[in-house]
Amino acid sequence: MAPAYKLIYFNARGKAEHIRFIFAYAGVDYVDERIPKEKWSHYKSRMPYGMVPVLEINGKQVAQSNAIARYLARQYGLAGKDEWESLQCDVLVDTLSDLKQALFQYRMEPDPLRKDERKQTLLKETIPFFLDKFEKVLEENGGFSVGGALTWTDFVFAVSLENFELIFGKESLDHYPKLKALKDKVFSLPRIQEWIKKRPVTEF
Repeated sequence: MAPAYKLIYFNARGKAEHIRFIFAYAGVDYVDERIPKEKWSHYKSRMPYGMVPVLEINGKQVAQSNAIARYLARQYGLAGKDEWESLQCDVLVDTLSDLKQALFQYRMEPDPLRKDERKQTLLKETIPFFLDKFEKVLEENGGFSVGGALTWTDFVFAVSLENFELIFGKESLDHYPKLKALKDKVFSLPRIQEWIKKRPVTEF
């Protein structure tokens, strides 16, 4: 009997969208429960660590977005062909998280002057450093992030790159053709296309 899944998150892509991509690609049914912000205080105390996303598996709650994604990736053949490739998936996802943290700090900076300073550092130093590294990884893996085949890491990258273009503009990936091609490749997968057509429209 297939497990019953419920994914609990806000009405946003955020930290849950790569999980939704895994479900979509694998053709797995689940409940996509989206919490209205005004009801978050009601939900918060019911979450294992007071945060979302949370995945319920047959009624049992599991926290942490990447732990959830990693588990599902193993269930549905998206975690690499062996332990080494699984490790490389984790390395890339965690490294991308470092870049996303820098982007988050920029977006949340309240002081206009400080925000502009953060933006210049991002554009001139931080982003080129990370994206150049990722470009090389894709080149070494035949256009994929790990092992020359689709993994959950590619979904993490695709979702993050979608947000990156929203923040910095469509032309922001022009200097990173392999990353742009990976995003386009993931978004052109038939089941991902189906999901994108029906998912709620959100800013991020």
